[in-house]
Amino acid sequence: MLSELREMIWADWIWFPEGHGWADLKDHDGLVFPKAQDLWAALPIALCFLIIRPIFERMVAIPQASLLGVSDKKRVCAHPNPTLESYFCKTSKHPTQSSIESLSKQTDWSVQRVQRWFRRRRNQDRPSKLKKLQEASWRFTFYFLAFYAGLAVLIDKPWLYEMKQMWDGFPKMPLMPSQYWYYMVELGFYISLVFSVASDVKRKDFKEQMVHHVATIVLLSFSWLVNYTRAGTLVMLLHDASDYLMELAKIFSYAGWKRTCNCIFTVFAAVFIITRLVFLPFWIIHTTVVYPLTVYPPFFIYYLFNGLLFVLQALHIFWAALIVHIVIKFLPGNNIVEDERSDKEESESEDDDHDHEQREKSMNGHAPLGGDHWKED
Repeated sequence: MLSELREMIWADWIWFPEGHGWADLKDHDGLVFPKAQDLWAALPIALCFLIIRPIFERMVAIPQASLLGVSDKKRVCAHPNPTLESYFCKTSKHPTQSSIESLSKQTDWSVQRVQRWFRRRRNQDRPSKLKKLQEASWRFTFYFLAFYAGLAVLIDKPWLYEMKQMWDGFPKMPLMPSQYWYYMVELGFYISLVFSVASDVKRKDFKEQMVHHVATIVLLSFSWLVNYTRAGTLVMLLHDASDYLMELAKIFSYAGWKRTCNCIFTVFAAVFIITRLVFLPFWIIHTTVVYPLTVYPPFFIYYLFNGLLFVLQALHIFWAALIVHIVIKFLPGNNIVEDERSDKEESESEDDDHDHEQREKSMNGHAPLGGDHWKED
């Protein structure tokens, strides 16, 4: 039964156009073609990325942050309070005014003190600028190297200049060693991003990011299996072209270099829109959707591959809207670009604490409830 299921899954008609099959991808006369077992090489590469990343962040990103004047900001921790902690974890991190008043009565704390506790407790969970810069530095380094390595791989390839060359001789297109490593390294990196998601900075578009990573991994894997590698290399190159600029803008944003950040972000926005809203849909996707139908009848993987490309394109439109919104916000007032997908830390000065304390003393005629605990809070 298992053998029959396997034969059905790997049937030629599912993966290839009529008249072609897996036999076309057998090595011969010194020509090498993609094989399913090649994809296993991406797993040890992903493991290497997971090992190298913390070393890079400690040995490179932290000294880089120090040169840019970015360090961990000392935060005032919320004083332990089981009642408030339970509400924070189980009910809401942003209680309503009526809930705050109720919690004030339960804890015998003032309303202001409860509000300050929640503010400090939320800040405890937010990643520091140093952590954000470490993550941005790691991704910038990879995307920068990947883009120029991909450009070196494709600069002399005819399908970089003539899209229809992606299908010249399909599926009997021999694989070059440079294409193999370009694919495996990119695939390994995206797999590592999925595994490192637990420790990465959580942003508001977390679900969209996960869909993007999974769609990219599936897209690269399936394109490798059926020798869509020429289209795959072009998609990877377009993605890396803008990604490293975005991460570079983040680095200068965390460092507070306003004008530098704004200039880089403007370039990033232009490159993103041109590559992902013009080149990708009107050149690459058009050539993968329309042109093959003039040569081959449609087949199952044709629909799957192009369906994944449309998923990526929908995500690009979503992110393009965010990017345009940010550009509109910062250009007129020359404000610094901020990653709107991240939660911003709520500011709180010691003067505010002092004012609250003095106000309560004047209202109550004595020191606030809790005595020494107030100072610790």
